[in-house]
Amino acid sequence: MVSEESHVKMEMVEEGIALITLNRPDQGNAYTPLMKEQLDGFFRQCSDDDTVRVIVVTGAGRAFCVGADLASGGASFDVDSVAGGEPGRDAHFFGYQSKKPIIGALNGHTVGIGLTTALTWDFLFVAQEAKLAFPFVRRGIGPEMGSTYLLPRLVGLRRAIDLMLTGRTFSGAEAAAYGIALEALPADQVLSRAMEMAREIRDNCAPVSIAMVKKMIWDHLWTTDYVGAAVLEDRSWQWAGKHPDAMEGVM
Repeated sequence: MVSEESHVKMEMVEEGIALITLNRPDQGNAYTPLMKEQLDGFFRQCSDDDTVRVIVVTGAGRAFCVGADLASGGASFDVDSVAGGEPGRDAHFFGYQSKKPIIGALNGHTVGIGLTTALTWDFLFVAQEAKLAFPFVRRGIGPEMGSTYLLPRLVGLRRAIDLMLTGRTFSGAEAAAYGIALEALPADQVLSRAMEMAREIRDNCAPVSIAMVKKMIWDHLWTTDYVGAAVLEDRSWQWAGKHPDAMEGVM
């Protein structure tokens, strides 16, 4: 993706591993309509590119994403007043739609849409001292990215109510304890841990199986009951067993 201005950059850092970086370090990687457009574009590109096996996302500088850019002051969330529209107004490419696993390396503060976007990814590693928040009720607005659906399923109803109805700040260490993140680590180890996970998936897991299992896990959250899930798994197992990856995996 070529743009005169880049709020997101992407590079193939190793064979099969794409690193996507939110790239507004001087603004704490505050989220803009252009960032959404570029991030969605890179996710679509990686999802369809057979040379990409795993996607890692991190932030430039000390923050991961401090939330929506509030440069317009009190009108920041008024879609009739802000040129380019409100972040989230247009359809997103949600992380769960990607055929490739997405690993979030949340290297610093992660707030608002920075956090709700990351909820739709597959693995999250977070800086243990980072500050996180769902601050929407403190801004006079509501959440986005389906977070009121996903968060209770990650942390339980009472904890989701606590985090969303107070909008309070919590730490990366708490995020891991609550089940939002997989692990909390010192900030300088977050990206290296995400890359370690990316290599493990690239080297040991079949890409078609990854895409198939990922889709079932996410789809079962909202489209399938237990019996339907079991039937779909059985059909998928039979289909996958006829392909070369299954033979290679056993050997």
